[in-house]
Amino acid sequence: MKPLPALELVTRLEDAEWLDPLAKTVRKAVKKVIGPRWARDILHGVPIGHPVHPLAVQVPIGAWISAGVLDAIPGSEKAAKVLIGVGTISVLPSALAGFTDWSQLHSQQQRVGLVHAGANIAATSLYIASLVQRARGSQGSGKVLAYLGLATVSASGFLGGHLTYRQAAGVNHSEEIPHRFPSGWHPLAQLADLPEGKLHKREVAGLPLLVHREGNTVNVLSDVCSHLSGPLHEGKLKGGGDGEPCVVCPWHRSTFSLRTGEVQAGPATSRQPRFETRVTDGLVEVCLPGAD
Repeated sequence: MKPLPALELVTRLEDAEWLDPLAKTVRKAVKKVIGPRWARDILHGVPIGHPVHPLAVQVPIGAWISAGVLDAIPGSEKAAKVLIGVGTISVLPSALAGFTDWSQLHSQQQRVGLVHAGANIAATSLYIASLVQRARGSQGSGKVLAYLGLATVSASGFLGGHLTYRQAAGVNHSEEIPHRFPSGWHPLAQLADLPEGKLHKREVAGLPLLVHREGNTVNVLSDVCSHLSGPLHEGKLKGGGDGEPCVVCPWHRSTFSLRTGEVQAGPATSRQPRFETRVTDGLVEVCLPGAD
C-alpha cells in the first residue's frame, strides 16, 4: 500500500525555507516570553522525564471531540458549549509547552511545527467564533464553526504526528544504545591515556562514547545527546571539583550529570545511557547495564 498523497505535501514543508524568517521571529518571541530556565524546563517536561505538550493537548482535543459528539445529539447544545469552552481555555498551557519545545528544534522540524501551530491557532479561533455564535443564539452556525475547528485541529494532529514519528522531534535519540551495544565488559582505553578533567570521545563496538576522567574514576556516557543527537564531546564541561561535573550539549544546551547521566537542564528530558567502568591492570573497561 502506498502512502497517502497528503504525506508528500507535508514532507515538502520540511524544505519550505520561506518559513524561516517567520520562524526566527517567533523563536525570539518565545525566548523572550519564557525567559527563566526553570520555567522552560517545566514546560519541556524535565521533571516528568518526557515532553509535556503531548499530555497537555489531550484536554482540548478530548473536550472538542466530545463537544462534536454532543452537537450531533439534539438537546445537548448547552453541554457541548461548556466542553468547547473548556477546550479553548486549556489551549494556553498546551501552546506554551509546544512552543517551548519547538524553539529548540532543527530548521526542518521548525518549519513543519510552525504550520502545525498555525493550524492549532486557526482551530482555536474557529472554536472561539463558535462560542460567540452560540451566545448570540445561532446554534446552527455555531455547530458548523465547531466542526470546522475539529477538522482543522485533526489536520494539525496529522502534522504533529509527522513531526514526532517521521522527524523524531521530542523522542529519545539515545534509546537505541542499549539495543546496539553488546553485553558484557569491553576495553575502552588505558587509564594513563585518558586526560584528566576533560571531555573526549572514544568508540566501542562502533558506538561513540563520551569519556570524562576524575582521578582513577572514569565517567562514560553515550556521546549522542538524547534530545537531538548532538555530539556531547564537543560541548562544555560544567562544575567539577567538589561539585557535580556536568556536560552541556553544544547544540541546544541540554545539561547532563557525567556521574549519573541524569538531566540537569533541558530541553532534553531523557537521561543519557550511563556505562559502568572498571580498571583492570591499567585498562579501563566499560559495560552497559541492560544491554541486549
